[in-house]
Amino acid sequence: MSTTTYPVTWDLETFFSGGSESEELRAHLDEGAEKVSSYAEAVADFRTPEAADTAGEVAALIEETKNTAAHLRESGAVIGCFLAQDTTDKKAHLLQGESSALGAKFQTAFMSFQQKLAKTDEKIWNALIASGELKEFSFILDEWRKKAGAKLPEEQEALITALSVDGYHGWGELYDLLVGDMQVKVKVDGEEKVLSVGQANNLGTHPDPAVRKEAFEKLEAAWAEKEEFFAKALNSLAGFRLQVYEKRGWDEVLREPLEYNRMKQETLDAMWGAISANKQPFAEYLNRKAALLGKEQLDWYDFFAPVSESTAKLDYQEGAEFILKHFGKFGPELGSFARMAFENGWIEAEDRPNKRPGGFCTGMPLSEESRIFMTYSGSMSNVATLAHELGHAFHSYALRPVHQLNRQYAMNVAETASTFAEMIVADAAVKEAQSKEEKIALLEDKAQRSVSFFMNIHARFLFETRFYEERKKGIVSSHRLNELMEEAQREAYAGALGEAHPHFWASKLHFYITGVPFYNFPYTFGYLFSLSIYAKALEEGEAFEEKYMALLRDTAIMTTEDLAMKHLGEDITKQDFWEKGVRLCIRDVEEFLSLTSGEG
Repeated sequence: MSTTTYPVTWDLETFFSGGSESEELRAHLDEGAEKVSSYAEAVADFRTPEAADTAGEVAALIEETKNTAAHLRESGAVIGCFLAQDTTDKKAHLLQGESSALGAKFQTAFMSFQQKLAKTDEKIWNALIASGELKEFSFILDEWRKKAGAKLPEEQEALITALSVDGYHGWGELYDLLVGDMQVKVKVDGEEKVLSVGQANNLGTHPDPAVRKEAFEKLEAAWAEKEEFFAKALNSLAGFRLQVYEKRGWDEVLREPLEYNRMKQETLDAMWGAISANKQPFAEYLNRKAALLGKEQLDWYDFFAPVSESTAKLDYQEGAEFILKHFGKFGPELGSFARMAFENGWIEAEDRPNKRPGGFCTGMPLSEESRIFMTYSGSMSNVATLAHELGHAFHSYALRPVHQLNRQYAMNVAETASTFAEMIVADAAVKEAQSKEEKIALLEDKAQRSVSFFMNIHARFLFETRFYEERKKGIVSSHRLNELMEEAQREAYAGALGEAHPHFWASKLHFYITGVPFYNFPYTFGYLFSLSIYAKALEEGEAFEEKYMALLRDTAIMTTEDLAMKHLGEDITKQDFWEKGVRLCIRDVEEFLSLTSGEG
């Protein structure tokens, strides 16, 4: 066993010393403002190419685009970390507003650049992107041209971007502020504790059913108390988005998320079709778990309840060593990368008040580093989350040889690397189980993950698509949002849900994220897509790591359909592809059901 002690809080001083009061950060933001102004002037002077010999001018402006975006992203990401680690950091909130305004100014200029490129004559355009200076950017440039052509005239898009800072994005920031301020009192192990939302959510794994139930009910009451605020925010976000879509002449709310994820509607339909046709085994798992807990049906707050007293608890150091051991078995690059992340303080895992709930990985493009945020309390689910976020960071690491313009991968393939890393750890845990009880607990952890992707995410998708259809007709009340959420949950969980979580729409940050629309189905895509990659990794062993990194490097320069065909030889618009992945998950459920038959 290693004697290394890994830091449990992250190091942000390496970027800008002094936290949100940093003078270095202040200077960086001021320099960012100058860069944005200079970039806006360069774009204003740029003219739509009229000959193929202007490729050098386009390449120069692409380089300036990259440099300005990276500069803004560096400070924006660090400010986001300040807010996540301490939601009461008032200075960070002010800096976030400043950063958002700079970002909007940059986006306005960037869209103007795209619009000018979009007006290029097709023959000249084809010659341009075939030139030596621009050939490596051909996919992304074609994508820019297509997106710009589908939008409103430049002046109108610029106005939308400007108004979105205090309108659209402002509502998302208000949500973060409201949630960061929330606290609940829960009696844990005989002591009443004041907990943040993230800390209270972690009690879902507590072995005492009374603690789980109280934490859920206190949170549900807290969401209900502020439901009108959350309903206002959600309606405003959706209303803004729908108005923009209408003005652009877009009829389908899924158009933007599908384009963003570089995937076809047929692919999405095939994926959900495969899942909907194979839910029964997962419903059986939920019913078995309910029986093991002495209940007729599983209530929401029991989804992550331990089913065995032998459920492993790993402190942070043990969790880190477990991940490192099994990442190293997959391949040397992943193993050494993760060790570097642990040793160099890339991870914020401490369990303390005033942290934002949830987990994320964010990249700092100038420093070529990532930072991981979560609240670690020792469950195997926490270990899986940590592996998941390290998978995101490894994706960024794999892309380091690639030009930054060709690193903008979509969320669905972003979730591929993360869930792949999660699978390595989950599979290893089951194989290393020391007893039947431990194996049951670990199989159950894998089954929980499948339920999350096939049922919880499906419920989010059903809710959000239906909510948007109703929002087109007017404001949707908090009461109706509760109804829509519960209906979606009961459908998605195939009749295996007892007490639902009607305020889930208020509690889930993903509904309020403005950077990515429909922040739900890409998780399920990534989970199933990574299963296919994982199957190949098991076949080929350590030698597969090089092929895996080659796949990751292609994630930002082709559609998901082309990526799957090139690296897996699979047509992902067909339901058969997705059913293969679902069947692998059913095997875990069947083994769990077999091991627990006669119990409960």
